Amino acid sequence: MDSLDEMGIPYKIVVREHEYELYVKVFGKEKVLPCPEKFIKDYDTLDKLGTSKSVGPGAQRNYAWEYSKKQGDSFHWVMDDNIQRFMIFQENRQIKVVEGVFFRLMEDFVIKYSNIAMAGPNYFMFIPRKSKVNPLTFNTRIYSCNLIRNDVPYKWRGRYNEDTILSLDMLMGNYATVQFNNLLQHKTPTQLIKGGNTKAFYGLEGTYAKSKMLKDVYPNLTTLKKKFHRWHHEVNYKVFKKTKLLKKNPEDIPTDANKQYKINLRKKQ
Repeated sequence: MDSLDEMGIPYKIVVREHEYELYVKVFGKEKVLPCPEKFIKDYDTLDKLGTSKSVGPGAQRNYAWEYSKKQGDSFHWVMDDNIQRFMIFQENRQIKVVEGVFFRLMEDFVIKYSNIAMAGPNYFMFIPRKSKVNPLTFNTRIYSCNLIRNDVPYKWRGRYNEDTILSLDMLMGNYATVQFNNLLQHKTPTQLIKGGNTKAFYGLEGTYAKSKMLKDVYPNLTTLKKKFHRWHHEVNYKVFKKTKLLKKNPEDIPTDANKQYKINLRKKQ
């Protein structure tokens, strides 16, 4: 959230109702949005444990989605709270971005197509320096920082892996997703930050339940493997290669979406 403040990006922090007053004391009422308990109780955890333990962030993300729709928005952003900075990948360097144009670049791309349901920046550790990658990856999982089209007929679901499940739900529905490899997010890796999902899940039960849920939901696309002393899942996204982006008619594309942006590099003071 510090990175958004530095970039001058307005945002709302969605919290449980019982957490509201605590967050207001720190961030102020204008930044805090209490999630009605109905969204927690009605959330599909994809298991039989219900609310006996944390349902994960999906319920609050569903509320953020509904809130955005009621505001009349066509898209909304939802992101994890442990993203430290955003960067562009240019000239074999990962360069920190301090302007909100970072998000506008992705928005202007997405708005030109009629079938993109979700998009977002890649993780910085997946695009190392001097790597040769395409600037865009189509029809894959979008994680941690998600630009979501509001009118698609899906919701967040699953106690774990809710970002992968939502991505696959959209891809199975013949929508497209876009991952930007030239725009990056520096997110603290799983289990390295205290609290949140580390406290609720991974610090207690490891990663097996997380990966097993994805295998249960999409068994034909997912395999489980144990690597680096913990369980991982691997998803076959190749089956979605045939889904092409559908360009809108020129008259349906907002004029300002074709704006050319100039990126200025600054030396550290």
